[in-house]
Amino acid sequence: MPDLKTSPLHDKHVALGAKMAEFGGWLMPLEYAGVLKEHNAVRESVGVFDVSHLGKAVVRGPGAAAYVNACLSNDLGRIEPGKAQYTLCCDDATGGVVDDLIAYLHGDDHVFLIPNAANTAEVVRRLAAGAPDGVEVVDQHADFAILAVQGTHSDEVLDAMGLPTGHDYMSFVEAEYAGHTVVVCRTGYTGERGYELVAPNAVAGELWDAILAAGESHAIAPAGLGARDTLRTEMGYPLHGQDISLDVTPVQARLGWAVGWKKDAFWGKDVLVREKGEGPSRLLRGLVASGRGIPRPGMRVLLTPDFAVGAVTSGTFSPSLKKGVGLALISAQVQEGAEVSVDVRGRAEVFTVTKPPFMTPGVRES
Repeated sequence: MPDLKTSPLHDKHVALGAKMAEFGGWLMPLEYAGVLKEHNAVRESVGVFDVSHLGKAVVRGPGAAAYVNACLSNDLGRIEPGKAQYTLCCDDATGGVVDDLIAYLHGDDHVFLIPNAANTAEVVRRLAAGAPDGVEVVDQHADFAILAVQGTHSDEVLDAMGLPTGHDYMSFVEAEYAGHTVVVCRTGYTGERGYELVAPNAVAGELWDAILAAGESHAIAPAGLGARDTLRTEMGYPLHGQDISLDVTPVQARLGWAVGWKKDAFWGKDVLVREKGEGPSRLLRGLVASGRGIPRPGMRVLLTPDFAVGAVTSGTFSPSLKKGVGLALISAQVQEGAEVSVDVRGRAEVFTVTKPPFMTPGVRES
């Protein structure tokens, strides 16, 4: 696999027997002991993910936070320093989603961003292009690793390492570990209680080993991108490039809660306000199988055998529910509770249209 970036923990994953796969231009662990085992470890106890492929960028300088707020969809004025916020980078002309990302607010002159791997360069390019004098936008993708400790016993793992726990959801604390500053944020992509650790590459290997050692008594499992996908799909969390993209707006994706509608400006505001007022033609909705069908991206969603109303964007077998679940962009006229069929390899499987999440985790984001 030529020209793929690798995590600083690559050799450790190989030593653990990880099956590696390409994702967003990176070679990352897909699974170690199996997706089902890793999924259940997170839901029932604790797991650790290497998500160093995620982007990292800093916007700093006088007025940096105000500048980011005038570009990205959510309202940084809703939070204070020490908090993180889910937000969207939208195209100004179409309102489509360039990327969804997390903004860490350090102060008026310092915002740290975590975009998706494949979109980091584009987000940085767009922000840098319009940055006012004195504000710099720097791609730090290669400087930091990100480790996600997720599950009901995530606090116990970090406590054993002397790292901070118990802070509010979507807040972060800086801590010293082995002579380096590590940002410990109460965020994640699984729905379970958990933390994401942003650490310099130099300490990433030591941190990974310490997490596995501290979690041994809780049967911690290293988890790969396969389990990450089943966990996030059970929660109905969108994945950029499948459920949201330049062709899908926040209104269509039902992400209006991540839009600061009262802000004076953000990229795409005019077209999104208009679409919100008129009503979107399609919406991202959940699908739960009535039988044994498993939805997969691209499969047609049908109201009748001859009448397609949309297509599946994400789908999987839910290890927690023991049935197929998915997300689909379908006609806004199709209401929650309706029964539709999905064309699963030429066989019509019945699904119920619903609103995610599809299940309640052990300790959801609390």
